[in-house]
Amino acid sequence: MTWEAWLTLAVVVVIVALLVLDLTAPAAVVLGGVVVLLVSDVLEPAEAFSGFGNPAPITVAALFVIAAGIERTGALNRVVDLVAGPSAGERMTLARMLAPSAAASAFLNNTPIVAMLIPAVSRWSERAGRSVSRLLMPLSFAAILGGMVTVIGTSTNIVVSGLLEEAGFDEFGFFELAKLGLPVALFGLVFIVAAAPTVLPSRRSARSDIDDSRRYTVEMSVVVGGAVDGMTVEEAGLRHLAGVFLVQVEREDQPLGAVGPDFTLRGDDTLRFVGNAHEAADLQERPGLVPAAEAGGGIPPGRMAFFEAVVGAGSVLVGQSLRDVGFRQRYQAAVLAIHRADQRVLGKLGDAKFRVGDTLLVLAAPGFREGWHGSGDFLVVSRLDGTEPARSGKTLPALLVGVSVVIAAATGLLPILEAALLGAFAIVALGVLTPNEARRAVDLNVVVLIAASFGLSAAISETGLAAKVGHGMVGALDTFGAPVVLVGVALVTVALTEAVTNNGAAVLMFPIAIAVAVEIGADPRAFAATIALTASASFLTPIGYQTNTMVWGPGGYRFGDYSRLGLPLTLLTLGVVAVAAPMWWVL
Repeated sequence: MTWEAWLTLAVVVVIVALLVLDLTAPAAVVLGGVVVLLVSDVLEPAEAFSGFGNPAPITVAALFVIAAGIERTGALNRVVDLVAGPSAGERMTLARMLAPSAAASAFLNNTPIVAMLIPAVSRWSERAGRSVSRLLMPLSFAAILGGMVTVIGTSTNIVVSGLLEEAGFDEFGFFELAKLGLPVALFGLVFIVAAAPTVLPSRRSARSDIDDSRRYTVEMSVVVGGAVDGMTVEEAGLRHLAGVFLVQVEREDQPLGAVGPDFTLRGDDTLRFVGNAHEAADLQERPGLVPAAEAGGGIPPGRMAFFEAVVGAGSVLVGQSLRDVGFRQRYQAAVLAIHRADQRVLGKLGDAKFRVGDTLLVLAAPGFREGWHGSGDFLVVSRLDGTEPARSGKTLPALLVGVSVVIAAATGLLPILEAALLGAFAIVALGVLTPNEARRAVDLNVVVLIAASFGLSAAISETGLAAKVGHGMVGALDTFGAPVVLVGVALVTVALTEAVTNNGAAVLMFPIAIAVAVEIGADPRAFAATIALTASASFLTPIGYQTNTMVWGPGGYRFGDYSRLGLPLTLLTLGVVAVAAPMWWVL
């Protein structure tokens, strides 16, 4: 290989390592790699930044706005209440809930679909006495499956379509990916409905369930001279609490461990409780106690509300503590608790380093969700004690805009880019979203990642690295036939997806897949479609796909829970690809 190919390989290895370690936002990692290749003269400026002139990132940004507009009307909340009747059995409830979710995800970007459904499904499951852990992971998987059906269903499809065009081929037709995506989605949904109630754990956030795995560690401070200053734990009414219990007291920065009912409390003591979200929020109402974070100042006076906020992979919070980021000053909010699915966060909350998927119990002004939802810092922000009023009067115009965009793009009346841009402008012009809300709806991390990925893909292809790697894959698998080579490419893509996210996997594998197709004389579109589909087929971990991360905390899942349902679903996906691809393309 040339020195350019070796350098590109080294950059790719470093990018993959940084993405696996999750040290910073994926967009910064990929863009940084492209800059290194640019200053090393591996890429020309036009090649390095070709993605910023490609329709793909702008299309994704416009679709974010349209989905956010429909979310703001509250239309899908009403759909959830309508389709998921409490009298139905568990599998019937799943079927009625997942089918419309998958259908909606085929025509709207699936990330905002899941974001708007998590609070609605969580509220419904609580009212119906159902386990939310039996619903949220299937919801995420259904949205992923639905996104495989059309070119606008997920940003990955749009990325691969744009890469296909850059490589000199026609971009994907609106329903072209349905050749593989539709059978995968149908078989996948049937499997989820049949298997989820059996293989997924039942983890409720019920107030009476003392073993509830979805626990928060909550810090409260004893007010000096307050109602419980000088009382014992039992006298203060802190011994027999429903759904929450006192696990530790800290006095003058010294942890005292477990304390008995006769332990006397003093002003400025820090009390650590473990409990579910709603009971943790109710602790604030107890006289003589205040949230430890609030006691430190930085929270604006006035009416407060409780929120759950999920930390995403691209958040500035990852790897930082509350003190490091100045959380109270930055967000005008206090973190009362941190929930981490695979372990309890004990010790000082201010010293805990945030991880992807952490769910924060936040005390803030009622406008916190509007200000930070979709900001990139949090994947999901949902209010615990009620919701902001939906703009129900804008439901009809928002739905008409969404349907019009789909019809215009599907029939070829307008290119997808133009249809999406007109739809986004209509959402603002009709008052469904304000201009500021539309701006906040766009996930810039995703847009920049997509734009930067085109430069990285060009380097992998033009330096000969893709051809070299592709030749090695062909040499190892060609004796078994073209369908096996295709499945081998799909397997590598699935593995990369779990390690470096869906868009990253698509970018890295696309030029290799095209090189493989050319070498064996197969239709490159078959390999491109397979890359698009399997880069989205992230069912094994909570970190491979954004929607999986979004439901990790709210569902109370542990890391290993995903493979229970996800491993057979992944095998099913690969099986369908192996059977369906030769039916549509020459291999």
